[in-house]
Amino acid sequence: MFITPIQPWSRIEGFGTEQGTPSSSSLRGTDGISAFKGIFEEAINNVKETEDNLAKNQYLLATGQIENPHSVGIAASEAQLSVDLLVQLRTKALEAYNEIMRISS
Repeated sequence: MFITPIQPWSRIEGFGTEQGTPSSSSLRGTDGISAFKGIFEEAINNVKETEDNLAKNQYLLATGQIENPHSVGIAASEAQLSVDLLVQLRTKALEAYNEIMRISS
């Protein structure tokens, strides 16, 4: 598994302008929704993949088939980080939603 580096907003598909700030047209309509949805789908898929990799490595360790026992610890760390990232994304999305609700009141 390869961990991709963080990309600036301008490089995420269909989002942002050359200056790195989101354009107003990209935030309206389905473009903004699909970018937001894509980020969460990718985070959820990453959690599923890392959890599957951890389960596979734990099984191999338990059956004595693993060559490198350190890979289990690495897989556990990756799984924990992916869950932490998903939780933080959810928390920030809820905070942003609550802030928008306070502004419009």
